[in-house]
Amino acid sequence: MRIGVIASMKNGLEHFVYRELTIFDGQGAQISLFPTKFSQGSYNAPDRWTLHRWNLWAVILMQPILFFGSPLLYLRLLREAIETKAYVDFALAWYFSRWIADVDVIYATFGDHKLFIGYFCKKITGKPLAVTIHAYELYTNPNPTLFARAMVACDQVITVTEYNRERLQQNFGVNPAKIEVVRISVDTQDYRPQAKFILLIVASFAERKGHEILFRAVKQLNQPDIEIWVVGDRGTENLTVDVEALAVDLGIKSQVAFFGKLSGNALKAVYQACDVFCLPCHTDSDGVNEGFPTVIAEAMAFAKPVISTRHVEIPRVLEEVLVDENDVDGLASAIHALRESAQLRRVLGENNRVISERLFSARNAERSARILSRLTQSSSETAIPDLQREMS
Repeated sequence: MRIGVIASMKNGLEHFVYRELTIFDGQGAQISLFPTKFSQGSYNAPDRWTLHRWNLWAVILMQPILFFGSPLLYLRLLREAIETKAYVDFALAWYFSRWIADVDVIYATFGDHKLFIGYFCKKITGKPLAVTIHAYELYTNPNPTLFARAMVACDQVITVTEYNRERLQQNFGVNPAKIEVVRISVDTQDYRPQAKFILLIVASFAERKGHEILFRAVKQLNQPDIEIWVVGDRGTENLTVDVEALAVDLGIKSQVAFFGKLSGNALKAVYQACDVFCLPCHTDSDGVNEGFPTVIAEAMAFAKPVISTRHVEIPRVLEEVLVDENDVDGLASAIHALRESAQLRRVLGENNRVISERLFSARNAERSARILSRLTQSSSETAIPDLQREMS
């Protein structure tokens, strides 16, 4: 079966649309995508799906050619497009129709502009048209007039709730025989409760932060229940690591979750939820070192066990757990030890909380404020005599 899918790819595909198409693909369907909008996102079309992108000038310049190919049909549908103010949908449908003619069924993923393009494609090619109605299309549809016409023209209307089915019948007069309720698909094998051991790293993707050492240690352990939560981005550093590519290259992509840069309650939530905080710092290729990483102090304040390295100031503050810089084997052993003992994690975390209260409380900022205050006072006292001398 060849399915011509009309979908938005404004930021990739919506995740539930991607999941549905992946299931179609797995059942042997050939997917041809006709995007109303396009840019890369979290869920992108794999190479085996045919992607028909468009640009404005190509669509415009093709219209005269398409007109001369079927002038009467073109003019009849153009009149309908003018009546319903669906000029863009009309033009895109004609542009897509050359490829739509090769599919077995047209599938619009929403009952909005995707459906309207599908409606005109059906008129042009005679291919059967199916649509899935989700929700917003029933309440704030961008073209209610054309929506009503398209509902009549559809060969199959799929909707995700019984409530929607009733509304389609009562408010839009859709033939009940054409409506089928198909609820949203969830991969219940992938989305299920699982015991995970969470390692958190919060850092820019600078080389000296040690993402590569951490990833290699997890790779070496070969324990699928270990998951790395990565918070941060490239930042402004000169020496950075392509952390996402590294996860792919090492074959641990399924064990790494990228959160991007977080702050406020979102950052506190990942500190709170992790089992162990890990930051295997080391001197970078330019000889640059850390000061004392704020994120280690924050993790300690959350009473989390911390794994880091014997790097500059860190061993003067953090008693355990420390490994040598760039020591993948040592880091793997440390992670394994903490993974195996909840009691050890608890004891280390409680100890870190005590250290954080002693060394990293708000009293430090108050002390800096007093230093600045003394400096201001001292400066004022010396400035007056200097001014007097100048005037005399």
